[in-house]
Amino acid sequence: MACGRGEVSTLDWPALRQAVAGCQACSLCQSRRQTVFGTGHPQAQWLLVGEAPGEQEDAQGEPFVGAAGQLLDRMLAALGLTRADDGPQPPEQRVYITNTLKCRPPRNRNPSDQELASCEPFLVRQVVLLRPRLILALGRFAVQVLLRSDEPIGKLRGRVHQYEGVPVIVSYHPAYLLRSPHEKAKAWEDLCLAASVFEAGAAR
Repeated sequence: MACGRGEVSTLDWPALRQAVAGCQACSLCQSRRQTVFGTGHPQAQWLLVGEAPGEQEDAQGEPFVGAAGQLLDRMLAALGLTRADDGPQPPEQRVYITNTLKCRPPRNRNPSDQELASCEPFLVRQVVLLRPRLILALGRFAVQVLLRSDEPIGKLRGRVHQYEGVPVIVSYHPAYLLRSPHEKAKAWEDLCLAASVFEAGAAR
């Protein structure tokens, strides 16, 4: 199934998940084990957007499940945030996590422009359905899709950007932080900035 942009823009959560699962809009459908739709509560007020599923995500059907996901979960927990879709936490303490691509590129290669464009309507619809109060863009491909920017992460972080009226904070992808642990302090600064922007919006 290759949904057009107009078609996707009318789907609710279950129909959108089904559309992603059946998508054949690009060649990644031929090599994936399964699609990786997203995880978290559908009323979460934080949206985290990563890049593309890796091998473990492709196997389990959930984003950020490997070492990078464990690092991200620890960082979120330090601010009292959770990706859990059940439990007592209010929406302002919940995050929804998804990727720009819903299928794993073979050998974890970088996504192509065509693949990003094919998958973008799904991400756009997720944002519309979720109505987050803040978006955290993790990695350069999330930045490329959300902000239409090819600038390095280092130049974009530390500022508040906008996506369809929603504040966006840019930070490093957790997988990059595992390779470059000296950048973890900067990523923590980004998360703290995101929390302060979120709180300022809530106070209005």
